[in-house]
Amino acid sequence: MRLRHPDGTVVHLAYCSNVHPAEDLAGIHDQLRRFAGPVRAELGADRLGLGLWLPAEAAARLAADGTELDALRAVLDEQGLEVVTLNAFPYGGFHAPVVKHRVYRPDWTERQRLRYTLDAAEVLARLLPDDAARGSISTLPLAWHTPWSSEAAGAARANLDELASGLAELHERTGRLVRVGFEPEPGCVVETTTDAVRELAGIDTEHLGVCVDTCHLATAFEDPGEAMTRLGAAGLPVVKAQVSAALHVADPLSAEARALLADFVEDRFLHQVREPSAAGVVGRDDLPDALTTDPLPGSDPWRIHFHLPLHSAPTAPLAGTGAELTESLRALVGGERPLTDHLEVETYTWTVLPPDQRPTDDAGLVTGIAAELRHAQDQLHSLGLEDA
Repeated sequence: MRLRHPDGTVVHLAYCSNVHPAEDLAGIHDQLRRFAGPVRAELGADRLGLGLWLPAEAAARLAADGTELDALRAVLDEQGLEVVTLNAFPYGGFHAPVVKHRVYRPDWTERQRLRYTLDAAEVLARLLPDDAARGSISTLPLAWHTPWSSEAAGAARANLDELASGLAELHERTGRLVRVGFEPEPGCVVETTTDAVRELAGIDTEHLGVCVDTCHLATAFEDPGEAMTRLGAAGLPVVKAQVSAALHVADPLSAEARALLADFVEDRFLHQVREPSAAGVVGRDDLPDALTTDPLPGSDPWRIHFHLPLHSAPTAPLAGTGAELTESLRALVGGERPLTDHLEVETYTWTVLPPDQRPTDDAGLVTGIAAELRHAQDQLHSLGLEDA
């Protein structure tokens, strides 16, 4: 979906395909036909943007084999889909029974992460629509915060420098600009925009920048306007933004709230928890830790890294960060000019929602994703953007 900002910029709105468990090219073709194409039809859109997740093995095959890439492009065209952004955060196995901390490996100290990202950039440069200004790729925020050392930081910076050089070479060779955004996330070396300013100082900002995830921003209790001002003052571009909502608990000590939170405890993904305090934001790595293993005080509200559907709220007294999402979009694209032109709805947690809130079949998931995109589109309309 394309919208036009009042300044004339075309803003792309997509949904991220990492919600679908496809690890090989045949599976990716299948998910485009089973889900992405039907979402486009449900919306009545001529063309739908897709934030394509390519596992490392699939990205490598596509980068090396033009025939495979042509076949993927043919399916995209057949289903009325376009790709201007890729998700290259999960290396693979994103829908394994247990993912948790494994999603952060390999990290940016490792050559496999560099190779994967350059393969993804090669693929994206060849998938971009002719009239797209640029492509974007989201990646992990360097690494999980432990272990981390000056040696690790040095290895990561060397790989980032090589990444920037590779993207510059790709731009010169193909004429297509692809930028990579590092996505601040709770528990990582780059958890907040303040961390991004510190850890990414001196990077090549023509090709590298930040991916702002609005769920992560809310979970960290960051003020969206202040966060965007901070990035701008540091000269860090917002390469893309992931439009997402976190879980909010006003009274974490409430018996009713804790009973409902138990339904959000699940084995696949990590759900970091944060609570503000007089000494700053405190947290735990996962929801079970905050509830039982190493309990947070619960004297102030909790925010939980659990991507909720944008258009619906959980059962009260639990809530979503819908108001914070609105403010994030205002800060990102509501000004005189947009800070980014790539927006990607990223709710990958549909299959691990509490049983009474998750889809029961393909049609239910298609309807839910379409409803999220309509919600995001309505939010953008309220900020003055128009369908393009």
